[in-house]
Amino acid sequence: MADKIRTRFAPSPTGRMHVGNLRTALYAYLIAKHEGGDFLLRIEDTDQERLVEGAVDIIYRTMQATGLVHDEGPDKDGGVGPYVQSDRVKSGIYMEYAKKLIDKGEAYYCFCDKERLESLKQEVAGKEIMIYDKHCLHLSKEEVEEKLKAGVPYVIRQNNPQTGTTTFHDEIYGDITVDNSELDDMILIKSDGYPTYNFANVVDDHLMGITHVVRGNEYLSSSPKYNRLYDAFGWEVPVYVHCPLITDENHKKLSKRCGHSSYEDLIEQGFLTEAVVNFVALLGWSPEDNQEIMSLQELIEKFDYHHISKSPAVFDYGKLKWMNGEYIKKMDFEPFYERALPYMKEVITKDYDFKKIAQMVKTRIEIFPDIKDLIDFFEEVPEYDVAMYTHKKMKTTAESSLQVLKEVLPLLKAQEDYSNDALYEMLCAFVKEKGYKNGYVMWPIRTAASGKQMTPCGATEILEILGKEESIARIEKAIEKLS
Repeated sequence: MADKIRTRFAPSPTGRMHVGNLRTALYAYLIAKHEGGDFLLRIEDTDQERLVEGAVDIIYRTMQATGLVHDEGPDKDGGVGPYVQSDRVKSGIYMEYAKKLIDKGEAYYCFCDKERLESLKQEVAGKEIMIYDKHCLHLSKEEVEEKLKAGVPYVIRQNNPQTGTTTFHDEIYGDITVDNSELDDMILIKSDGYPTYNFANVVDDHLMGITHVVRGNEYLSSSPKYNRLYDAFGWEVPVYVHCPLITDENHKKLSKRCGHSSYEDLIEQGFLTEAVVNFVALLGWSPEDNQEIMSLQELIEKFDYHHISKSPAVFDYGKLKWMNGEYIKKMDFEPFYERALPYMKEVITKDYDFKKIAQMVKTRIEIFPDIKDLIDFFEEVPEYDVAMYTHKKMKTTAESSLQVLKEVLPLLKAQEDYSNDALYEMLCAFVKEKGYKNGYVMWPIRTAASGKQMTPCGATEILEILGKEESIARIEKAIEKLS
């Protein structure tokens, strides 16, 4: 085993980065960095039909935003490049290694056409599968040469035994043994000359010195075939770390349709990158001390992959929102204000003190769009029921509220200083003089000024933002409504 741990993230550029892929990248990064190792980025674009324009940029943007900085990759040559599979195809690497396997009898040319392959299809447990019958394995060397010369299209297949078993070890799932009769002679090189994902993976991981392979557990079933390739080449098998499935709250596989399956979806929904990374780290892993809020640096220090769970991880949207709220509370004010301003301006067109409004909501939201419902009353008072003036704890009724509002209206008209402190002082003096309780006066004012049961601040703070003219107009309107 090499002295230094080397892991890789090898995404296919097919669109937005799924949460499962982000987790694979994060775990691969943490395993490497926890041990002071190297983290590589490799672009797997062998499936040319699925490529999406601009998807490579998405990969770079996401890695940069999340802080998962690679040590080697297409833009940072560490001496084992190229780091893009299509560039590696051009250099002939995969064909060279496939031919080595043919020479060892571990692979063979297959010239079967579509029709013949169609005829091999059979139904197993209600699923249509095609198990190749090794037809071309028995072609003589001369027959093979002749077909190659004549330009007959071919693929190169792995020659797997039909008897015995293959065992491989996974760090999370332990030893897994499969019957060789279940191993299909999978294609290594496709008819377009491109390697299959499975073959390219093994060759690249070996040549790039990857010591730990992190991937989703849907690849568990392919691992025996990978191991047979390593053995055929006489190469050391890397440490496998297969991560558990991520499901939605209904325990179904997290699909792209659910609306929050990709990193970019979540950022657009008003989540903070740090919170998303923290949350994704806990999808299938937890530290020994069960700490929940952790920076990337803390994750690096605490991450031990032996603690990854086997059971499916549930993507709990409510928990992510809670965690995001904790991160928002800890944000410095200026960056918070910058992120919050566009949401405030969606519901408020008037010229108010947005910084003061932002300060009111900072500790009261979980995601940025929550801001809108909290503050839209500053734009205009919504339709509300006069029953809202009745408050048991404040001992107020619609009648008592009408009386209080009529009493404070002249005071608000006479008041010049509309700062929160001055308004509060003036109203407290009024409360004392009348022998009222504080809430008995503040509740009707707050209701009249906002038309809401819940506001992100108290009565005088609302009046300060609204200013004298608007405050008086709203109190007068409430008096009219209650009369």
